[in-house]
Amino acid sequence: MINLLLFSLVAGIVSAMIIVPLTSVSKEGQPVFNRIAALSATVVLMAALTFALYYVSNLDRNWTSLWALALIATLAGVVLATGKERSAKIVLFLAALAGSVFILCAPLFNANEKYIAVEMDQQVEIKAFDETKTPASVPPQFARNKMKKAFGQVPNTSYYELGNLQIQKVDGKFVYIAPVEFSGFFKWLNGKTTPGYFTMSATDSADNPKFVKTEMAYTPSSYFHKQVERHMRMAMPDLIFYGDVQLEIDDEGKPHYIRSYGNFISARNGFDVQGIVMVDPGTGEVNQYPLSKVPEFIDGAVSPEAVSLQNSYFGKYVHGFWNSIVGKKDVKLPSDEGTESNVSPVFDENGHMYYFTDFTSPREGVDSMLGYALTDGRTGEATYYTGNLEESYMDSQGALQIIEKKFIEKKWNGEMPVLYNFYGEASWLTPVLDSNGFLQNYFIVSAANPEISVYANSPNEALRLYKTALQRGGSTVDGSSNAEEGKASVNVVRVYKERAGDATIVSILADDGRNYIVSTEAVPLAIYIQEGDHLAITYYETGELFLPVKEMKNATIE
Repeated sequence: MINLLLFSLVAGIVSAMIIVPLTSVSKEGQPVFNRIAALSATVVLMAALTFALYYVSNLDRNWTSLWALALIATLAGVVLATGKERSAKIVLFLAALAGSVFILCAPLFNANEKYIAVEMDQQVEIKAFDETKTPASVPPQFARNKMKKAFGQVPNTSYYELGNLQIQKVDGKFVYIAPVEFSGFFKWLNGKTTPGYFTMSATDSADNPKFVKTEMAYTPSSYFHKQVERHMRMAMPDLIFYGDVQLEIDDEGKPHYIRSYGNFISARNGFDVQGIVMVDPGTGEVNQYPLSKVPEFIDGAVSPEAVSLQNSYFGKYVHGFWNSIVGKKDVKLPSDEGTESNVSPVFDENGHMYYFTDFTSPREGVDSMLGYALTDGRTGEATYYTGNLEESYMDSQGALQIIEKKFIEKKWNGEMPVLYNFYGEASWLTPVLDSNGFLQNYFIVSAANPEISVYANSPNEALRLYKTALQRGGSTVDGSSNAEEGKASVNVVRVYKERAGDATIVSILADDGRNYIVSTEAVPLAIYIQEGDHLAITYYETGELFLPVKEMKNATIE
């Protein structure tokens, strides 16, 4: 608070010196006004206005943030001054005007700098998803609905409401976190602190929300000095923040509010993330961390708003600002289908969080995906995947339209489409919700072959059906997972063969009680398998009902 008072006082004094004329005596020698009184009144007025503006807006207190005040003050100084003093103040006004034009026109000339700041490494395709894992695929709307129904666990329920929902990894598990927030000013006056937060599994839709008690005084819904964004600003007056505060939970269940800070690209325009500020919501303790030293438990050090901004820079400014307006050569637009500020948080098999975004053409009516990006949630480093350039991939909006048409009579809709590499095939996994926001099933559709699609009650069941659908569609199914390889020497009890395009899918029931599945694309001689044959099989131990075969030798005929 002392810093803001001093900042406002200095701004008021400088403004008053510019606004109030130096000359206070007319040609007749009579005083026109009391200059001391005018200076004092102007200082008080301008300091009060500056204090109110910066306190309410939480604007950074860099001197460049005063450009509008400088423009107004110098203009007023020109109007009130006379003679040589007016000439001098005209120079000040022109300087302030030039600075204002420079700041306001920054987007016209710093587009190349923005693109360079966020330029992504480019690859063809993401690594294949490990089908032995379960993707974090519970949609946030469904999780939020369940948390609202569990709100009776909160003491003094009428004081509070559910805050923003976000996904993170806590103690090795993927969970949704939502803080309990004040529902209004008078509720804050009476309650003083919020009682805790809700947590719910992000992989198991059958999980029930759990309320965790922990009192928090510094929150987004608190007021005055207890409002967490203002508390951060008072502690770090010069930092450039971007994005909302987020609640992060450590592995012991202790909450922390964080917010991304960084630098302007140029002239108070653009943003390049540099680190986070973290606040203990119980004590108000504030700490600052560069991205390289962010605590391990924090998944989203880079705010989703900052990632969304970076994606827009990368897509729009590949050839500068004017190309993004006229011509639009190589311009691509990031999707707005994400769950948090147009991006969707996803986790890799090691539990590391990335923000997913797909890019589409700026032309209307085109649902072909131009590529997709994954941005590291801790470092902000991003990779752009072009996909197989020989195939045309459907974008996220196209996947949602397929779901809408598939369940048009039930009026179900998809939410949170995310592109995965399932069995070597670029595929959209999308939870399907009914009109009340309740989860009904999981839908998987091939991005390159939209006619191949399945749905099931769980992601893993949908994956099993999808593998069969790919084989029936004639696609080569890559056994690219982290599943261990196993070997078996078995006799065939039953065999079932099904034509799938140019290949045949062979399903085998063996005398060891297990089922195996193999395509003749992978093992051409599998077409000759009969009951009673003795097989030497190398397979993937995926835990599925039908275990995929990598290699096979038929000892009966070979």
